[in-house]
Amino acid sequence: MPDRKILVTSALPYANGPIHLGHLVEYIQTDIWVRFQKQRGNQCYYVCADDTHGTPIMLKADQEGITPEELIARVGQEHLADFTDFGVAFDNYHSTHSEENRVLSELIYQRLKEGGHITSRSITQAFDPVKKMFLPDRFIKGECPRCGAADQYGDNCEVCGATYAHTELKNPVSVVSGETPVERKSVHYFFKLADFTDMLRRWTAEGHLQNEVLNKLNEWLESGLQEWDISRDAPYFGFEIPDAPGKYFYVWLDAPVGYMASFKNLCSKKGLDFDAFWGRDSDAELYHFIGKDIVYFHALFWPAMLHGAGFRTPSAIFTHGFLTVNGEKMSKSRGTFITARTYLGHLNPEYLRYYFAAKLSDGVDDIDLNFQDFSQRVNSDLVGKVVNIASRCSGFINKRFAGKLSARCAEPEMFEQFRAAHEPIAALYEGREFGKAMREIMALADRANQYIDEQKPWIIAKQEGRDQELQEVCSMGINLFRLLIAYLQPVLPALAGNAAEFLNIATQPWPDQAQPLLSHGINKFKPLMTRVEMDKIDAVVAASKEDLQETRQAAAKKFEAIAETIDFEDFAKVDLRIGRIVRAESIPEADKLLRLSVDIGAETRTIFAGIKSAYAPEDLEGRLTVVVANLKPRKMRFGVSEGMVLAAGPGGKDIWLLQPDQGAQPGMRVK
Repeated sequence: MPDRKILVTSALPYANGPIHLGHLVEYIQTDIWVRFQKQRGNQCYYVCADDTHGTPIMLKADQEGITPEELIARVGQEHLADFTDFGVAFDNYHSTHSEENRVLSELIYQRLKEGGHITSRSITQAFDPVKKMFLPDRFIKGECPRCGAADQYGDNCEVCGATYAHTELKNPVSVVSGETPVERKSVHYFFKLADFTDMLRRWTAEGHLQNEVLNKLNEWLESGLQEWDISRDAPYFGFEIPDAPGKYFYVWLDAPVGYMASFKNLCSKKGLDFDAFWGRDSDAELYHFIGKDIVYFHALFWPAMLHGAGFRTPSAIFTHGFLTVNGEKMSKSRGTFITARTYLGHLNPEYLRYYFAAKLSDGVDDIDLNFQDFSQRVNSDLVGKVVNIASRCSGFINKRFAGKLSARCAEPEMFEQFRAAHEPIAALYEGREFGKAMREIMALADRANQYIDEQKPWIIAKQEGRDQELQEVCSMGINLFRLLIAYLQPVLPALAGNAAEFLNIATQPWPDQAQPLLSHGINKFKPLMTRVEMDKIDAVVAASKEDLQETRQAAAKKFEAIAETIDFEDFAKVDLRIGRIVRAESIPEADKLLRLSVDIGAETRTIFAGIKSAYAPEDLEGRLTVVVANLKPRKMRFGVSEGMVLAAGPGGKDIWLLQPDQGAQPGMRVK
């Protein structure tokens, strides 16, 4: 078995909120893969950290009357507790607000600067004259310049869906102080990403990315790479840029460096060689598990930064999709925006680990947590198939044979077939095809149960002179159970630990060399896993529901703010057309906007829509929507918007595009 050197990371959770089930898709997926590598005997390290810098952290700490350092320390402890209780076993969990991260971020910046890849220029931004700080668009609110709705963000109206520049807001105010922002110039520093276009073309073509991600990267490369603003002005919670007083590294510069910093911290604890994993000539494997919403940063900026600073680039970036619940986006109003801690208050975390494993593949498709399927799958597979084998056989071994297994294997060929399954199952784990691996393992469980059903030990036990046969049949069942647990160990570490105690063995290595347990004493069987009860799931949903009254009041307030009414003749001037979204792409610099190319029959329009919080670009392509076709084009920071798509909802993740009937065609008028 090869002894590989592997370093694995998951994306760093932001330190301004709790871990929820959507986050856990990634950390459970990563943990399963890491546990598999370790079970195989590979040298594998799994590091992560809290992402702790930025304006939101600074402002939240100020609202709570504590320092940012106090906030991130508390949230960091909460995050690690959630991960630990879900069986996610980091080798090191650190913070981006660390000395290791500061030193490495400065080193990478200085090397990029020396290589001519950093430039600076003056830009104009909104400024809060009271708090003396520059304001991102999401920290400016005012009245929508289209519909007049109050309390709208600086780039998008959640009532009418309009997008605009913050300078177009009526009566704009800073959400930090309530004061009217002013325009002010400031020098910013930029990373010249386009310098690495050729390098990125080569790197992305070398098999480091999934095909779906590679296609998106090629689109970005073809459209031309833009300079990346890597600086923010004081006050800002983060690291000050060397030789630039009052300027700080943008959080997205030092966040991925946090991977290196966490490993550097681990090296100091364990005496590991940092350069053996991060040096330009490293022969170690480096893998990042991330969500599809942060591909731009990880597959373009990050490898370019590493290459430009003289470090190695990732062996691969493994991208996954989002989590939906009961077929819909996670929603607080429906009680499906579930935090890790709420789940843990009612349900076994290994239920979720197994369910996610059964759904995960090597692709970037979203996965759905369907509560009915969740309970049925766990009850059928884990309780009804796997644990049931030990339950059915252990009683006879303990009562009739003093807990001792037989001296011979009743079915050596069958045992060998189960052992030989290690190779295809290992290949599926290695390729992150966890769903297929679970199906292979459950097929083995079916065969084990079929063997027991055919042998009928409960009948043998009633017949005289068949004690040896009874012992051998039940011992065979126990040995098959042992192999099943070995295969499930990366997914169900707690169950595997309890099973090892029952079997009276050490935690199992990968069973490629496994031999039957013969003349071996086992312990008394205790229930290893209980059934999922729907009342527990209902309790999780109930505990997750937010108070809708406040949401309704806020929505009513927004609509009351639309002061001006119009005549029917004015409304009749609005030209509503069916449009098909032929392309959708994220705008990394914008918090809420997506750039859409919409076919409205006679032509294809570019429309900016503030729906980024609710839709991933790939979910929109090919979808029909309703477009205001005769809206005057508006020049925005990212280009000209040539219309408006209609949407509804309270905002955030709950924004719904109006979906025309199936028979609708682009260009048709809506009446």
